[in-house]
Amino acid sequence: METIHAADRVYVTWESAPVENGAVVVGNDRIGAVGTFEDLRERYPGARVRRWPGVLGPARVHEGPLPDAPSPRERVHAVLKLGAVAVLAEHVDSPELRAAAERNDVAVLPSPGPTAVRPTGRADLAVLDDTGACIATVCAGRLVHRRR
Repeated sequence: METIHAADRVYVTWESAPVENGAVVVGNDRIGAVGTFEDLRERYPGARVRRWPGVLGPARVHEGPLPDAPSPRERVHAVLKLGAVAVLAEHVDSPELRAAAERNDVAVLPSPGPTAVRPTGRADLAVLDDTGACIATVCAGRLVHRRR
């Protein structure tokens, strides 16, 4: 079953012009389509709808050391709470931390790179408020963080 993630503005990249009243269709761990909410709602009438406050765009790559926490799982979750679904290999310094990242579908990258929301790409999304703080994170199609 697909989920439509909708927001007032959706960015394909954080540098691109936004799609006003935009949406992203997610099925399993992949992006199915990007466009206006009205168009995607019509094309996917049976999809679940999640409407988010703020702006929606590609999830972040966490480029520094992972936040301190009591366990590797909590360190990875702290990254997800920041809207990131990828970390740099140089900062994943133990087998336990690497395993926690893998269990949570957090990508371990050799170097930072651009992120984008594109059809057939992995469904990694971040919803940000007006200050840039993360409201929600979708990692490989799963909602893994939601600020209440």
